[in-house]
Amino acid sequence: MISENENFFEKVYQVARLIPEGRVTSYGAIAKYLGAARSARMVGWAMNASHNTEDIPAHRVVNKVGLLTGKHHFDGTNLMQQLLESEGVEIVDHQIVNLEKYFWDPFKELQAEI
Repeated sequence: MISENENFFEKVYQVARLIPEGRVTSYGAIAKYLGAARSARMVGWAMNASHNTEDIPAHRVVNKVGLLTGKHHFDGTNLMQQLLESEGVEIVDHQIVNLEKYFWDPFKELQAEI
């Protein structure tokens, strides 16, 4: 039997897999899309737990103002930033520059519910 948290984590992963290269979203945006607007922290836990799974682009999930708050969960000193920069995302002082340019809102972008 799948626990409620595991089921929620899998829904988070389904959304995260849809984030296009060169775009980012926030923990809160994923939570809102999943109908759990107050669960941004739980989305963060899911992203932290996802580092053992290669097909989840956790580096594309940032906090609501574009800070790379999850960067310490990646191997290497600046891996999260390096991954985003390799996709064309501009970052200064661990924060995405012009977040609105790169922001991908699953609530607006996805037609079908997960």
